[in-house]
Amino acid sequence: MSSLQYIKGFLYALVTSATFGLIPLFTLPLMMKGMGYDSILFYRFSIASVGLAVLMLFRKESFSIKKDEIPFLFLLGIFYTTSALFLFRGYTLMSAGIATTLHFTYPVFVTLFMVLFFREKSYLLTNTAILLALTGVGILSINDSDTHFNLTGIFIVLLSAVGYALYIITVNKSRLQTMSGRKLTLYAFIISSFLFLGKAIAEGGIQTIPDSESVRNLFLLAMVPTIVSNMTLIYAIRYIGGSLTSVMGAMEPVTAVCVEGYVFSGNLLHGI
Repeated sequence: MSSLQYIKGFLYALVTSATFGLIPLFTLPLMMKGMGYDSILFYRFSIASVGLAVLMLFRKESFSIKKDEIPFLFLLGIFYTTSALFLFRGYTLMSAGIATTLHFTYPVFVTLFMVLFFREKSYLLTNTAILLALTGVGILSINDSDTHFNLTGIFIVLLSAVGYALYIITVNKSRLQTMSGRKLTLYAFIISSFLFLGKAIAEGGIQTIPDSESVRNLFLLAMVPTIVSNMTLIYAIRYIGGSLTSVMGAMEPVTAVCVEGYVFSGNLLHGI
């Protein structure tokens, strides 16, 4: 692989993590108006699915998939959905700072699974980068009063990290490697939409969107930290692999902290 491809891969990974970190910017106003997570996530992935489908139609891309690709697409949807659900559940059981730090152990799981199941070499440089990234996330996310957590919360948030790690590995190592990034992302989003729809219906139904400002926030949530971040994630994985891409994910909490510091009060982020 050429040095230019490596540079492109790192740039894609940076865009991925930075845009993922913008989730609170669009989610917190929706929560303040009484919308629950299941409804927000359903609208997020539904709008993103429509947006990607329109883009594919405009570019005259095929929507066809092979039968042997369907199980892997279901796995992607399940991994992505469970990762989000476990993370949000963890926020209700411990402080947001500790939950964020635990979730960003996913580079460790990516590296571990790649070594155990795919016999990928474990490099000192990569392991050092992971350690530094986790240390940086911890410093950013945890303050002196941020000590509320329990064993159940730790377990749940670690499951969130495992789910995200498995999503990255499935994109990197399954037969979906050759599938168009837009098509892969579209079907993963559609599956996630149905899963969140089912969960929301089981717990009382989908909430209506309160106002036009909420429509705007849902649209931006679907476009920026969903379509853009997931598309660049796929390209980053294909250029530099799952392990290095996951290390670069440490930019996400940096962005979230900037959003918290310059847009919202500190108390709001701890309400996630």
